[in-house]
Amino acid sequence: MKRREFITLMGGAATVWPLASIAQRSERMHRIGVLETISAELNATNFEALRKGLRDLGYMEGQNLTIEYRSADGQFERFPHLAEELVRAQVDVIVTRGTPAVFAAKNATMTIPVVMAASGEPLATGIIPGLARPGGNVTGLSAFTNELIPKRIELLNIAVPNINRIAFLQNMSNPVASPQWEELNSAARSLQIEPLLLDVRESEDVVRAFETAGTQRVSALAVGNDTVTHANR
Repeated sequence: MKRREFITLMGGAATVWPLASIAQRSERMHRIGVLETISAELNATNFEALRKGLRDLGYMEGQNLTIEYRSADGQFERFPHLAEELVRAQVDVIVTRGTPAVFAAKNATMTIPVVMAASGEPLATGIIPGLARPGGNVTGLSAFTNELIPKRIELLNIAVPNINRIAFLQNMSNPVASPQWEELNSAARSLQIEPLLLDVRESEDVVRAFETAGTQRVSALAVGNDTVTHANR
């Protein structure tokens, strides 16, 4: 599969290639590796959208396409092993979601193209050297989560007046978590709202976090987008 074709598909561009010409270039079996935070069943809507987009470009599973799906199932420490599996499977491209997955794929290969379906602050975390020219074998979509946090807290404060304490539920081992917490902490205090950090690194931590939120009389909850929170949503 041509790298430009796949990136255009992931970006939702309107360009359409004639299926006949694509079929001529797609006689061999292409292999796409998907490195996800959750199972294909829980991720059915997104996964089917990817399949449909590929079908629209002339790539049919079982005919000229194989998709190797790997899920960390909420355990981010599994990403390096899963990324290595995809490299051994000799996939043509790896699609990732989330910053830990991108790091794992980048560390596993310097030659296979890696497409970030979403990554929080890839420039700030050092995944890529520049947004306009990412270089290397990593490209895709960037989520500007840090810049959005203050506005979200502001809108929440307007929608739900009299919030006095807000908790941030996030896996703090995620590279994007610390700057997110700093943004939330600053934004909350500027509105006279007390911030509380709830660090969740395993599924078992989520239950304890909500118990803490209850005993601490938390008025609102901000949930970070991470493997653990996504798998236990």
